[in-house]
Amino acid sequence: MRVLIVEDEPMAQQNLARALTQHYPDLQIVGATGSVRETVEWLRTPGNIADVIFMDVELSDGDCFEIFRQVDVSARVVMTTAYDSYAVRAFEVNSIDYLLKPIDPAALKRAVERCRQRDAGFDAERLLAAIRAPRAYKQRYIVRFNDRIVPVKSEEIAYFYSEEKNTYLVTEDGSRYVMDLSLDILSEELDAKRFFRISRNCIISMPAIASVVKYQGNRLKIVARPRPAFEPVVSRSRVDDFLRWLEGEA
Repeated sequence: MRVLIVEDEPMAQQNLARALTQHYPDLQIVGATGSVRETVEWLRTPGNIADVIFMDVELSDGDCFEIFRQVDVSARVVMTTAYDSYAVRAFEVNSIDYLLKPIDPAALKRAVERCRQRDAGFDAERLLAAIRAPRAYKQRYIVRFNDRIVPVKSEEIAYFYSEEKNTYLVTEDGSRYVMDLSLDILSEELDAKRFFRISRNCIISMPAIASVVKYQGNRLKIVARPRPAFEPVVSRSRVDDFLRWLEGEA
């Protein structure tokens, strides 16, 4: 089967490609895109054919449902996302499975097996299971500060941000630590009810948000505590999801 991976996070894209090629030799990865525009162009290009699409919901220039509005998708689609709030919309576009990040190997195996079945369709019971299944989130991180090793509980973290190829963790008391992990990996490990990735460069916790103000270009700027050394701005494509998350609807 020919597979197209639609994922805007390079690390997540590489991890999924590695898992598929290592464990499912009958799958051939024929392409990888990271945006609505790139995916539509790929699907419209003569000769580009995919039997299965592993499709992340939130892409760099919008959500994946815009792809279905612009082009007919005949391939089987497996949705991948860190949020369970898109499950109903996934059902509406006839996805055959719905994988919550971080993707469990058993769930990936189930999805691949469903892709191999000619008569596979979306299973409502599996939809409910995806929404209700308990997930294990990262409870603490081990960081290094000079010659010390410091454990930091997730509940003590205000936000993460990246700057000049480094990733930083900032705690509620203002302490800052350099981390070895990328924001791509962190976004899959954290509790989505407490943390939200507002942009490519920042993940913020709910308690760290003091207020939100309108910003240029229909974006939002967060007034955070402790005060960050950068402007925490919500990307335009994530504003609606951010507001739903802030209201507790995500």
